[in-house]
Amino acid sequence: KPKLNAANKKEDFTRITFKPDLSKFGMTEIDADTEALLIKRVYDLAGSVKNIKVFLNGERIIVKNFKQYCELYFKGEMADRETKPTLIYENVNDRWEVGVCASDGQFQQVSFVNSICTTKGGTHVNYITDQLVREITESIKKKMKQANIPKPAQIKNHLWVFVNCLIENPSFDSQTKETLTLQRNSFGSTASLSEEFVKKVLKTDIVESLVNYMKVKQEQQLRKTDGHKRSRVSGITKLDDANHAGTRFGANCTLILTEGDSAKTLAVSGLSVVGRDSYGVFPLRGKLLNVRDANLKQVFENQELNHIKQILGLQHAKEYTSTDSLRYGRLMIMTDQDHDGSHIKGLIINFLDHFYPSLLKLPGFLFEFITPIVKATKGKSREISFYTIPEYETWKAANNNGKGWIIKYYKGLGTSTAEDARKYFSKMDQHRKPFTSADEDDHRLIDMAFNKKRADDRKQWLANFTPGTFMDHSTDEIQIKDFINKELILFSMADNIRSIPSVVDGLKPGQRKILFSCFKRNLKGEMRVAQLTGYVAEHSAYHHGEQSLSSTIVGLAQDYVGSNNINLLVPAGCFGTRLQGGKDAASPRYIFTGLSELARKIFRKEDDALLTYLNEDGQSIEPEWYLPILPMILVNGAEGIGTGWSCKLPNYNPEDIVNNLLRKMRGEEYEKMHPWYRGFKGEIVEESEGSYKVTGIIQQISNTSLEITELPIGVWTQSYKELLEEFMTGSDKGKKEPFIKDYKEYHTDTSVHFVVNLTEENMKKVLEEGLENKFKLSKTFKTTNMVLFNSELKITKYATINKIMDDFYKLRLEYYEKRKEWLASELSKGCEQLENKVRFVTEIIEGKLIIQNRKRNVIIRTLKERGYSAFFENSEVKESDEEDNSTATANDVEGFGYLLNMSIWHLTWEKVEQLKKERDVKQNQLDILKNKSPQDLWKEDLEEFVISWKEMDAKKAEDSSSGKGKKPAKSSPKKRTVKKPAPAPPAKVILLEDSDKDYTV
Repeated sequence: KPKLNAANKKEDFTRITFKPDLSKFGMTEIDADTEALLIKRVYDLAGSVKNIKVFLNGERIIVKNFKQYCELYFKGEMADRETKPTLIYENVNDRWEVGVCASDGQFQQVSFVNSICTTKGGTHVNYITDQLVREITESIKKKMKQANIPKPAQIKNHLWVFVNCLIENPSFDSQTKETLTLQRNSFGSTASLSEEFVKKVLKTDIVESLVNYMKVKQEQQLRKTDGHKRSRVSGITKLDDANHAGTRFGANCTLILTEGDSAKTLAVSGLSVVGRDSYGVFPLRGKLLNVRDANLKQVFENQELNHIKQILGLQHAKEYTSTDSLRYGRLMIMTDQDHDGSHIKGLIINFLDHFYPSLLKLPGFLFEFITPIVKATKGKSREISFYTIPEYETWKAANNNGKGWIIKYYKGLGTSTAEDARKYFSKMDQHRKPFTSADEDDHRLIDMAFNKKRADDRKQWLANFTPGTFMDHSTDEIQIKDFINKELILFSMADNIRSIPSVVDGLKPGQRKILFSCFKRNLKGEMRVAQLTGYVAEHSAYHHGEQSLSSTIVGLAQDYVGSNNINLLVPAGCFGTRLQGGKDAASPRYIFTGLSELARKIFRKEDDALLTYLNEDGQSIEPEWYLPILPMILVNGAEGIGTGWSCKLPNYNPEDIVNNLLRKMRGEEYEKMHPWYRGFKGEIVEESEGSYKVTGIIQQISNTSLEITELPIGVWTQSYKELLEEFMTGSDKGKKEPFIKDYKEYHTDTSVHFVVNLTEENMKKVLEEGLENKFKLSKTFKTTNMVLFNSELKITKYATINKIMDDFYKLRLEYYEKRKEWLASELSKGCEQLENKVRFVTEIIEGKLIIQNRKRNVIIRTLKERGYSAFFENSEVKESDEEDNSTATANDVEGFGYLLNMSIWHLTWEKVEQLKKERDVKQNQLDILKNKSPQDLWKEDLEEFVISWKEMDAKKAEDSSSGKGKKPAKSSPKKRTVKKPAPAPPAKVILLEDSDKDYTV
């Protein structure tokens, strides 16, 4: 019978004492394993049950809580390790305790359910582990590229998880209760790991060990694509292999990497001179991958890099002291001599420097093959080749602008003929330039040029650029540092010019070429976009892809909310809508465009003669920049990413800009301007200096319904619909639960209108959380990255909008002064010309001047003697030269053509009176112009623009509201007025009787 003893009244406790019947187990004593198991069970009890004291054989176990219990696992065998795992512990709530540390490469777990040791884990362990895996995955995505993230099972293998939980009515897989099988939603509680706990876990070596593990695994994969020294490489059909490649003569062989198939054809033509035994050719498809910023999976899957490795026989991570183990002993790069060709050379050098730096240290391994980009010829014997544009420009400036020479541009290797190729290869030593062995400075420069993390270093590099810098190809060898600083930098500068707009006109070069071509064609009607693309390419020397140019044309014509405040081209057709942010535009062959009515009111024709036009291939093309009457960079905003620099500006209200320009003219301070988008009905609020919050519109219309009638700028209807689908079905892998029932759509291509239905319970929850936050209807943007080219074509970072306004105002006012001077000069010449016509006709009628039946030289001499001035197409005037009037040159005949080419009708009385009236009108116009200041001219232009802008805005508002039964909310938050200048009668000026040159003053 059991014996009952009186309990200690000071403390309640439970004691279990037993003596096993060993004979029933075939035992005479408790063995060591059984004893260890029983002792572990006692320790399990001490660690898994809270607020108790546990004694074993009369001695208290020093385990007060679950954390101390977990730390026991790091003693014993792990005590000898140099670095012990760091345990991260959290008491999640009164039912859950969790601990995590790094494992030794295999998943481990120690878990308890209601103090029952679940040696095989179960759903409770998966519940905690899945949360950890998600967080670690997100962290690794930031450390590595997304394509390199390990699988959940791989992450799990690096975890050791400890779980102690209380579960309501748990179910197990067997009577031994080793595995919990109860579904997660039946636990009776939840355990969401805190953000602080997750941060501590991520600071352990778990993430770092995973990153290193993945790198090792992927480097093993890279070795699978290694090449080997063998005489034949199969499976690379575009390779024209050297006959001796991979043989004992391979060290003397050269692999030529060309820029595309056309360049390969040129190289193959040249091989007829040097032979096919020691030269192989392989064409690259565009630009090589920048391996310095690519993840290893991208490198592994890049077919072109794998082909290069196999052709050369390269082996991953091998240190090369010679080229004896390679199929080719030399590598020669043959690209176009333009900026993109320089970039391809740089990418190949970057590839070698990143994976095989030892090869760049070998003298005589890397070469480049140079071809002329410009040839100047005179006669049959004199020919000069230029290998860079700056080199050619320097020669042209020193040789009378190249007059008397025939200039031919070689924009690509495809321009050269087979005969040219044979000439190049016959002079191999002249065209083949070796790179010197790379040193540490070279490695640092290559890393600076191609490492995305060193953008600030590239900014400083570009800031030190000196215009006119070019690579001198007359040297015997090319240093890599010289290639980076003198040739590759030209690509980087050109990349910035293509990507970053000008503060003067707000345009990038491609947009400027389009505008120039439209002005040249006087494109008032409609023209198919595909046809305009060809016209622009022909008349503005556009050398890039047609698709890119067509997209730029479409972009200039787009007018949906969030695109242009003022579209310079007319969108006649489907040019894209806010449904997909313009991506739903139709094909260029289906849509038409033309200049908008506002284009010539912003970019005034009167300024065209004042601009500095570029010249390419002997063809006059677009100017360095146009000069609009208001800063278009603020009107339509800008966004672009170049080399080392990027740019992002929001849109502003044209009326605000005009009013501030007028304030500046009156000597007043600017009124602060805030971003503004035509047609946007939401709010744009400044949260701090240079930081704005843009919010859509959402409101509750019933206990279970919400209405969304506006989205933030840059959020498109289709993408937001996809977000609502996620809200309705829940996100993948159960990260977020669904909280809306369904939604309905009532929007058009110009307006947004969703009606969202929820349960009353969820409605209360989203109202508490905030509708804008819950439905992601707000976003922020900053005005702190306003990087633009200034009027001197230098990259400038503007701190504020007012700085942009000041720069523009100063330049624009200066050019209004120039415009007044030029107009006054043209009007004065026009007056003088008309006066000469009146006098010429009058003198003929009165018999004072006889021209009939007289020699041309005599007539010209007589006109000079009587003080008539000569006028030429370039509007220059030549005064009569009394010392030399014996002969009449072709220029003299041209100069007096305005008199001598008049028809016989000009001798009538009516024509004489008409000429007198025209003379008086032009003189009156000149007098009016002289009485106006440059500010007056500017104010008149601004007034005319604002009137047209308001008419256009009203028309678009009417068009968008047609068929809706109600007008949409006005896009302008308040009425704006522009003070009118002093009234002056407008006058139409006709210069030199050329109807194409009429200007309003």
